[in-house]
Amino acid sequence: MFDDNSYKLKMLKTIEVFNKELNSLRTGRANASMLDLVKVDVYGQKMPINQLGTITTPEPRTINIQVWDLNNVTLIDSAIKKSELGLNPQVDGQLMRLPVPDLSEERRIEMKKVVKSMGEKCKVSIRNIRREANDELKKLLKSKEISEDDEKKNEKLIQDYTDNNVKVIDEKVALKEKEIMTI
Repeated sequence: MFDDNSYKLKMLKTIEVFNKELNSLRTGRANASMLDLVKVDVYGQKMPINQLGTITTPEPRTINIQVWDLNNVTLIDSAIKKSELGLNPQVDGQLMRLPVPDLSEERRIEMKKVVKSMGEKCKVSIRNIRREANDELKKLLKSKEISEDDEKKNEKLIQDYTDNNVKVIDEKVALKEKEIMTI
């Protein structure tokens, strides 16, 4: 029997990952999730910063990291500097301040392109899930486990999921672009 729910869940997971990526992008405002993709080499493994300290955004243009272990401060500092976030930490004991600079016009345009390409990748993933579902439907029809009517009904269902998710992605891309272009 065909399970459309598993494909629906796969699509939702894809959108979830897309959301995380979008949130980690730097706009003009400070956002704790900007640091989510930065991994620090500590204790013999790569760990996210939020497992090494408390991240707060006291002001719209500042991120603070209260590092729990003093030994990790320099490691976190270098990991942030190596990342492509363009942030320069100011270290004050176990407290790190990350001033978030304004985005230049070129950087904003560059960021818009990045957001668009992330959106396209996500849409491709959604379409691949649709193709996967349709392939399964064809196999089930061929092996006579489902009728042609069932195949058509499920294909339409999967297409609806696909259309809805692509619409959600487009909306999120438009929103993020607007956020990036807002000074």
